[in-house]
This record gives sequence, C-alpha cells and structure tokens, in this order.
Amino acid sequence: MKRQTPSIDDFDRKILAIVQANNLVPHRQIADEVHLSVPAVARRLARLRKEGVIAADTSVLRQDWVGSPLTVIVHVTVESEAVEQLDEMRRRFLACRQVQQCYYVTGDMDFILIMAIGDMQEYEALTRTLFFESGNVRRFRTFVAMERLKASLSVPL
Repeated sequence: MKRQTPSIDDFDRKILAIVQANNLVPHRQIADEVHLSVPAVARRLARLRKEGVIAADTSVLRQDWVGSPLTVIVHVTVESEAVEQLDEMRRRFLACRQVQQCYYVTGDMDFILIMAIGDMQEYEALTRTLFFESGNVRRFRTFVAMERLKASLSVPL
C-alpha cells in the first residue's frame, strides 16, 4: 500500500525553510517571521515531525575538526543484482559509520557512496572490508574531494 503524502501549506513551507536552515530558532522567532502564534508553530512542528516531513533534527559537524577531513566519493558496480546480494550490500553500507550518504542508482554503476574518512590508510582498510572481502563488487572507483564547494541536505521549498 502506498503511503499518503502529508499535506503541506504555505505556513508549513515557511516554517520548514526556517528550521531547515537552523533548527534551533526559537518558536517565538519563527512565529514572528511567519505571522502565526507560538502555539500554532509548535503544533505544526510537532505534526511535521510526527508525519515524517521532518526526518531528523541534527547538528552539522566540521569533518576536519572531528578527525575525518577527507571526503571520498565511491562508485560501486556489483557482480550480481540478485535481491539477496543487493540487500546484503545495503546492510553493509548502512552499517559503515564512514558512509555519510548511500544511493542505489541507475546507469553505469549501482551505488554511489559519500564517505567521511580520516586518512587514506583508513580508506584502504575500508576497501578491503566493504569491497573485497564481503564480495559482490565487480569494481569500484574512488574520487577524493580536493575542496568542498557545497554540502547540504537542504530540500528546495
């Protein structure tokens, strides 16, 4: 059964834009900006969280300040597209703490991973466990980011 998409109005969009930029903005400030009462803002935020529109409230860390200065993008091509083997790869990538984002994609590759890595020795060790020892990887291509120009999970509203 298909999950019903929550209804979002213009007030919700304005509130979402504010909390997406900074989820620590006080309800009073949001209320002033969107011209609603504080309780109305609180109710809307609670509903948006309950319905899953707001998936998480997180803090974005500086990778270089917490010991993971390298961003590595990896294109992974699988040997077999059997459902069980793809599911095992999904579990493997989800369990890896260095994988920040993982996409199952169409095209010449099957997965794209965005990883936060401490150094190339750490990455080499990860390649052994994620790609060589665990199997079902035909090939992988590694791209090391030289500069982060933009990194965001913000959704255009």
